[in-house]
Amino acid sequence: MEIYVNAGARRFGSGTKERPYQTIQQAADIAQPGDRIWVAPGIYRENVNPKHAGKPGARIEYRAIENGKAVITGAEEIRHWEPLQDHPQVYLIRIPNGFFGEFNPYTRLVEGDWFDASHIAHLGEVYLGNKSLYEVTKLEDVLQPQIYEASWDPEATVYTWYTKQDETTDETLIYANFQGKNPNEEKVEINVRQNCFYPREEGIGYITLSGFTVTKAATQWAPPTACQEGMIGPHWSRGWIIEDCDISHSKCSGISLGKYYQMGNDNKWMKGKYKDGTQTQRDCVMIAQKDGWTKERIGHHIIRRCRIHDCGQTGIVGHLGGAFSLIENNQIYRINNKQNLAGAEIGGIKMHAAIDVIFRGNHIHHCTRGIWLDWEAQGTRVTQNLFHDNTLAAKGKLKREHLEGLGEDLFVEVSHGPTLVDHNIFLSERAIKMPTQGLACVHNLIAGGLVSVGIGTDNGAPTLPSARYTPYHVPHETEVVGFMTILHGDDRFYNNIFLQRKVRPFMEEAKRMMEEAENTWDDNNVAVGTAVFDQAYETREEWEEHFNGYCGMGAAPSDRYYLHLPIYAHGNTYLNGAKAWKKEKDAVLDTEHPVRLELIEEEGSWKLRMNLFALVSGQRRAMISSQTLGEAFEPEEGYENPDGSAIVFNQDFFGHTTGKHPIVGPIECKEEMTEVIFGDVC
Repeated sequence: MEIYVNAGARRFGSGTKERPYQTIQQAADIAQPGDRIWVAPGIYRENVNPKHAGKPGARIEYRAIENGKAVITGAEEIRHWEPLQDHPQVYLIRIPNGFFGEFNPYTRLVEGDWFDASHIAHLGEVYLGNKSLYEVTKLEDVLQPQIYEASWDPEATVYTWYTKQDETTDETLIYANFQGKNPNEEKVEINVRQNCFYPREEGIGYITLSGFTVTKAATQWAPPTACQEGMIGPHWSRGWIIEDCDISHSKCSGISLGKYYQMGNDNKWMKGKYKDGTQTQRDCVMIAQKDGWTKERIGHHIIRRCRIHDCGQTGIVGHLGGAFSLIENNQIYRINNKQNLAGAEIGGIKMHAAIDVIFRGNHIHHCTRGIWLDWEAQGTRVTQNLFHDNTLAAKGKLKREHLEGLGEDLFVEVSHGPTLVDHNIFLSERAIKMPTQGLACVHNLIAGGLVSVGIGTDNGAPTLPSARYTPYHVPHETEVVGFMTILHGDDRFYNNIFLQRKVRPFMEEAKRMMEEAENTWDDNNVAVGTAVFDQAYETREEWEEHFNGYCGMGAAPSDRYYLHLPIYAHGNTYLNGAKAWKKEKDAVLDTEHPVRLELIEEEGSWKLRMNLFALVSGQRRAMISSQTLGEAFEPEEGYENPDGSAIVFNQDFFGHTTGKHPIVGPIECKEEMTEVIFGDVC
């Protein structure tokens, strides 16, 4: 059945093309498997709660008639602001609390496990046009705002707001400094709804959301130990498709592929305090298995061709519920740029348990972090993505609190692999943060440092052992095989280009400060290349020597089972001073030819201009395949497709087929090529 919705329709429609419904929720109330809902351009101020699930081969589809012009928003436009008598640039609005119903974002704080509670923020936001103002905790900072230098846009930080409750009148009071603009003449909104398109019940699967603009919801912090919510999300189900949408201005997360609510174990670290957060997270995984977290019931979502931007915590977040998904051809940018939220769950994409998830062809830039794969990145593939400017953009003097948010393109944390990273372009100063093992990097351009090699896998207790031990799974399934600490190593580097670029003095200062503080989580390495493995890592042959002879009970005491695992490196090229692992036998080091590389934006397209191709076009390499890479050590799983079939790495960054001997790096290039155009999204 075809169902029609039009915000400008008469109140009592019937869902036909001639008499459409006025709200999307009216269509959602009746839609059945196989139905398609057509939504006309307009503003839909509602929190759509899909009531019914589709079925395989009979999805329920929500489609905008014109891409981007049907807007689902969690905000309401607010008028009748009153200027303060002594501060005419500051306005006050009084809102009866009955206006909010059961959910008032201005009485609820952002909170949850791994949230930095020193950052006090309400779920509410005030928007001037399509920019959110900066919340402050004192009225004085609205009357006399100060520039907040940590923001990516410090000049905008003087647009401030403050809220409090008037218990006498049962009203929410919001003060805002609009810097001379009249809020009664401008478009001013506040967010009032928790989500925009999110089923309240679990198991509402096989839904398509296509072509919408989704914006301005009061979402809560989404750690892996809580019920993770976003403006959009399948809420613990299977088979959603979210495509061709513009998703922006979520207080915390844009899209959630995340965990369901676990009674008695939701934000338990924050609430109970006595168990470490990593222990409650291990509990989450095992409880989820008991509750039916299986390949047959959960995950298998697709997010494609979306623009996701200007969210406070993440563009996409997930734990457990995102397994077996495909995230491709999205542009994700300006995530956490306000720097008004802080904690350990921030990134363009932040995924736990990304089992058999493929991140392909995305363009991720100007985020605090690009992709963060935390725990159980097993069977995960990051391929053909463009990353750049994923870093801290603080200006002026570096402060110690900045060190927690220096950022990188890709962060893989305490996972056992196999995690496959191939044919990507990494252009941020910190390319890959890797307190992990079982990582394979194949045919990438890596123009930033490998960070936190061999460190960052403890919980941080100052005097007692506190190693993190994380699960590994049956290959291509959710069932847990066991738990193990991270030994480090078991990493592979084949046919990559490592390119040292000029480093900002700001980042060098950060490295010095970390060394002074004896930071055991992060070394801020911005020296490019595999030389970070020189001191403590062996080849496979050297490592195997430790196991010669009898190794069972009765053998001589040995550290053999707790040594760093071996490193594999072949066919890499190092340019502009990038340095190779001393045990790599066939590395190509070019110290004679300086590389010019510049990424610029012109008329909506991104262009990479360089002389790189002329230097490497003759460097042909052996073809790499799953057989070359072998198995990740702990799960004993190959670097292979989700269906278990082998991968032959014969397609470059753009999907072009290479010859039997591909050129080093991600692009099968021509010597005379000096410019690569990436387009709107990769």
